[in-house]
Amino acid sequence: MRRRTAAVLVVVVAALATCQRPEPRPAPSPAPTGPRAPADVVDLAAVDPTVRTDIRYASAHNFVGRPIDGYPEPLCLLTRRAAEALRRVQAAALARGRSLKVYDCYRPQRAVNEFVAWAKQPQESQMKAEFYPDLPKDRLFADGYLGAPTAHSRASTLDLTLVPVPTPAQPGYTPGEPLLPCTAPAGRRFADDSIDMGTGFDCFDPRAHTADARITGVARANRELLKRLMSEEGFENYPREWWHYRFVDEPYPDTWFDFPVARSSLR
Repeated sequence: MRRRTAAVLVVVVAALATCQRPEPRPAPSPAPTGPRAPADVVDLAAVDPTVRTDIRYASAHNFVGRPIDGYPEPLCLLTRRAAEALRRVQAAALARGRSLKVYDCYRPQRAVNEFVAWAKQPQESQMKAEFYPDLPKDRLFADGYLGAPTAHSRASTLDLTLVPVPTPAQPGYTPGEPLLPCTAPAGRRFADDSIDMGTGFDCFDPRAHTADARITGVARANRELLKRLMSEEGFENYPREWWHYRFVDEPYPDTWFDFPVARSSLR
């Protein structure tokens, strides 16, 4: 009888211990790895969600033909100072029936390193017919279309255009589809929703120089409008690329960052 009673007590005590055992807690989310952005680097969408984005290096539609290292998310990251200035540019553009659209903003140093490595591989030229149809690949750095290091890595430089308001739908890019030269007239190059700027984005050709004499009429006026809007808020154009602007009062003029383009990089 005593043995039976003791056995019952052991079972009861074990059951109570089981009931009182705390539930297992979920594993904590992994902390972000790798370098982080300074505290004053922000996602442009948090400053002005009306600016449109088409972050080409997070996709396969760029001169390399694949997503670029360091772009896990299609975001426009900028120093707050540059983002606030761009918000003012957007207000002025909207007042004229236009909207800004950004193609690239902060660019990690690892992405620049990939461009350098790619430039040394002559067999990798699958996107030549669109982005540098008339230029040998080995001239891209020498002629100033690519640079290492680049002001983009200082987080106050961006590539952008203007789009109409309301903005028409933009056809998606399908890898492997026939390529159209970026130097072709509007309507015969990639159907970007940009207003006519005379060439496509990342067009490595003298016709992409902001003041190229061959760009006249509407396209010339559109380039001048973008330049005027950006200059009024403290941005300076790179003369070889109509789309490239640097915020002159940049807070990190001598620092090239390498944190990924991702929300987890922000503080």
